[in-house]
Amino acid sequence: MAAAALDAMAGTRWGRWLGLVTAVWVQCISGNNYTFSNYSHALKTLMGLTQLQLNGLSVAKDVGKAFGLLAGLASDRVPTWLLLAIGSLEGLLGYGTQWAVVSGAVRPLPYWQMCVFLCLGGNSTTWMNTAVLVTCIRNFRRSRGPVSGLLKGYVGLSTAIFTDVCSALFADDPASFLVMLAVVPAAVCALAMVFLREGPAAAAGGADEEEDGRCFAAINSLAVAIALYLLAADLTGIGGGGGAVSAVFVAVLLVLLASPGAVPALLAWKSWVKARKDANADLEGADSLAAAAAPLLVSAKAAAAGRDEEARGPGERPRLGEEHTIAQALTSLDFWVMFASFLMGVGTGLAVMNNLGQMGVAMGYADVSLFVSMTSIWGFFGRIASGTISEHFIKTRAIPRPLWNAASQVVMAAGYIVMALAVPGSLFIGSVVVGACYGVRLAVTVPTASELFGLKYYGLIYNILILNLPLGSFLFSGLLAGLLYDAEATPVPGGGNTCVGAHCYRLVFLVMALACAVGFVLDVVLSVRTKRVYARIHESKRAAAAQRVVS
Repeated sequence: MAAAALDAMAGTRWGRWLGLVTAVWVQCISGNNYTFSNYSHALKTLMGLTQLQLNGLSVAKDVGKAFGLLAGLASDRVPTWLLLAIGSLEGLLGYGTQWAVVSGAVRPLPYWQMCVFLCLGGNSTTWMNTAVLVTCIRNFRRSRGPVSGLLKGYVGLSTAIFTDVCSALFADDPASFLVMLAVVPAAVCALAMVFLREGPAAAAGGADEEEDGRCFAAINSLAVAIALYLLAADLTGIGGGGGAVSAVFVAVLLVLLASPGAVPALLAWKSWVKARKDANADLEGADSLAAAAAPLLVSAKAAAAGRDEEARGPGERPRLGEEHTIAQALTSLDFWVMFASFLMGVGTGLAVMNNLGQMGVAMGYADVSLFVSMTSIWGFFGRIASGTISEHFIKTRAIPRPLWNAASQVVMAAGYIVMALAVPGSLFIGSVVVGACYGVRLAVTVPTASELFGLKYYGLIYNILILNLPLGSFLFSGLLAGLLYDAEATPVPGGGNTCVGAHCYRLVFLVMALACAVGFVLDVVLSVRTKRVYARIHESKRAAAAQRVVS
């Protein structure tokens, strides 16, 4: 009975928005995979690891993303709540074990066992992300860019949220940090299991679509307020002051994080008021209005069916923009161009995020939490801005979404060159640039995949693309950064090694800048090849806008 009531709620407008808000809260805690730099030095010291071995652990956590294919396969077969349950339990086990080691509750585990538990922690986020992305993009089919930017934006903020809360409450203690990574996601996912459900897609056009736009704007504004609040706390150091000041900082942050819940609450109130008015109003004329609308609806469906038949004959490969099977997507040149360009952006970005701790030591910084937060916060701005901006330019000028990925590759390459030069403040500049451009890559590629290959098998297609995270981590972080760092480092007593100076990572940055140049070329090629798809999407959005004006 309760399940039926919740399913009915998911079919309402305010129910869809309540699901989106709970998805936002899940994303606020599902970026724990990017926080490795906050406790990597503790693991390196405790286990006496070389940089190559430490990077092997970071690769192991990213390899967990490869098993996201399981989440993709399951996304069309099991309910959303089960995906969230699996992810939260994996995170509890993976990060809980790491806490036990770092806190000294158990003796350090063998290296291979640590790799397994890091892999579990990394895989946990794939179940959470698949659950929220697939469900919300299907619930808001006509707003894929804003939905992707919003959800991926909050993932970008999650690292800063965890980092700043730990700094405020636990003085950056690695063991306390790992407790948060284990327990908080499980609690939030338990809430989302109740309210995040797939419902019928919203109808095109009309006042509802305009109100959806206002709702997106409101939640985006709240997200920007959270990001600016975290940025101010990081730059002023107010969040790490301890005592009452830190408690107030955390309390205000929690209120800001809860504030998007006001949107579905307002929609539910409006729905209740409208229902009362309809119950008391004279409904005469409703039948005639429905009769007048019926021929238009039948005509629109017939036209759409005619276009489908014209677009694809029996046995013919689907065109870009139509529903693809997994086999059809994987045999498409465009899919592999997108896959390779994605690798250049996220692979190099992960190398920086995984090595920020050692990069900070090499450049003379005792604490890198500021740079970790900067990467997270500017990753948020990149994600949320690119989703909204790319959607706007599709509507107004039919500009292909991959063109924004090409622009991000140029900026990212420039950031790596600045970091290679090791000018004063270069690590700060680099963390901002890499975070923002990494965010653009994620927020733009997610809706692009659904627009080019359809939503039917989107959960699995998304997780195939996410294979770039472990692959990129292995190539750029595990091999490139690990081997080149160890070549420059000197051994230390008791095991492990260290390197201090700009030379430690200079060649790494230059190679990654070259990789971004390759990614730029691939994104330009994809933009050219998808112009027709985005021209059709542009015309569809113009037609919907015209329908709203007429109605």
